[in-house]
Amino acid sequence: MAVKVIISGGGTGGHVFPAIAIADALKRIAPETEILFVGANGRMEMEKVPAAGYPIIGLDIQGINRQSFMKNIGLPFKLLKSFMKSRSIIKDFNPDVVVGVGGYASGPLLLAARKADIPYLIQEQNSYAGITNRWLGAKASKICVAFEGMERFFPQDRLLLTGNPVRADLVGTWKKRQDAIRYFGLNPDWATVLVTGGSLGALTLNTAIHCRLGELEDQMIQVIWQCGSAYYDSIGHINEKGVHIYPFLQRMDLAYAAADLIVSRAGAGTIAELCLTGKPVILVPSPNVAEDHQTKNAQTLVDKQAALLVSDADALGKLVPTIIDVIADEPWQFALGNRLGELAMRNADEAIALEVLKLAENKETIKRNNG
Repeated sequence: MAVKVIISGGGTGGHVFPAIAIADALKRIAPETEILFVGANGRMEMEKVPAAGYPIIGLDIQGINRQSFMKNIGLPFKLLKSFMKSRSIIKDFNPDVVVGVGGYASGPLLLAARKADIPYLIQEQNSYAGITNRWLGAKASKICVAFEGMERFFPQDRLLLTGNPVRADLVGTWKKRQDAIRYFGLNPDWATVLVTGGSLGALTLNTAIHCRLGELEDQMIQVIWQCGSAYYDSIGHINEKGVHIYPFLQRMDLAYAAADLIVSRAGAGTIAELCLTGKPVILVPSPNVAEDHQTKNAQTLVDKQAALLVSDADALGKLVPTIIDVIADEPWQFALGNRLGELAMRNADEAIALEVLKLAENKETIKRNNG
């Protein structure tokens, strides 16, 4: 009989793409596996998951709005409604295992799985676990993590260090450099900086680059710039020499391949991708995330001298000068990229998929132990 798996979570590319990578690995290892995704209505998973060939059901769920208390008034009702719908989804689909990858939909679905006595696996991407995952982790059958020292948040006997899954096409990007230069229409004699605020964009990065483009041009530095769809209308018209602006990069593999230096936010999924590139990186953590986890993610790399960190508050004054300093120092570039590459954890998707299949095989034993 085919194993049935629900994968829940999303909200950003940092959650969605690892979730799809886990699903793809399950299909490679056990092609008969039945997979259902559960996401949040209106979020990017509702588009990206069907495009990857998987069915998805949406919950009417949102996160806490930290800028407006009034916008949180309806949140308890949405949580209750999402939990009730999650219970119905589990009853109808009858999964052997549930996987939570983080994001708005993950909490209600994992809670419903726990109430239904279904084994569940948490894929904790960050170096600092959020409140929901810490609470749900107490009864999780397995917690797959990407950073060492996570026993401070979860039961140590259920932890497995796997790394974060990444998109398969990001492996071996160094082989694609010439293809990347042609794809983006780059000048092969100029240095190339990739600037990405993630799938949703980042106002601070966009502003810091926009206001000092002339300095980059003076240093013969060209930019591949993923600005985010929300910002493209306001800056997409820029037509300065060496500037290539996109709302979203469909070929991130080629963007990484072309880059001599990468400027990025510090989401855990992004960091996993960056480690695979082995390129020098400047991280500008987003301050608008729960428990400032992006700064904690970035600091783990800085402590290993594998990345540079410019705070969001300092980005306007320091980001472009730091870019110029790194580009001017090739030994520094090589050292940063080499140390970052040494931290790469490959085949995380298959390691997690194998754990999911083990849980499915042993689910009756797990139920007895949890009971």
